[in-house]
Amino acid sequence: MSSKLDLVFSALADPTRREILTMLLEDDMAVTDVAEPFTMSLAAISKHLGILTRAGLISQEKRGRVKWCKLEPEGLKDASIWMEAFGQFEHVDLDAFEKFLQAEQLQPGETPEG
Repeated sequence: MSSKLDLVFSALADPTRREILTMLLEDDMAVTDVAEPFTMSLAAISKHLGILTRAGLISQEKRGRVKWCKLEPEGLKDASIWMEAFGQFEHVDLDAFEKFLQAEQLQPGETPEG
């Protein structure tokens, strides 16, 4: 589940991809329609869509000659469950949480100082 969460959070880290997800809340969209409001190439948008697809946040399918994008809300389920675990606290000390995450990533025998 950790690698899946990594993909989801990595995909959500980019503002363009978050905007695309917001657009897809309304309805399925053709790739060209998704690209329209952005000042980047269709190839750049396609890369963003590929990242969202690999993260399971959208699906893409070809209908005739047109490629369509569809929001996959189920893709956010694991991330949502993970974040809800922190909702039980009134205040989350983000500095302490960051230190905890860094400590979890250490190899056996390593110390936080390196």
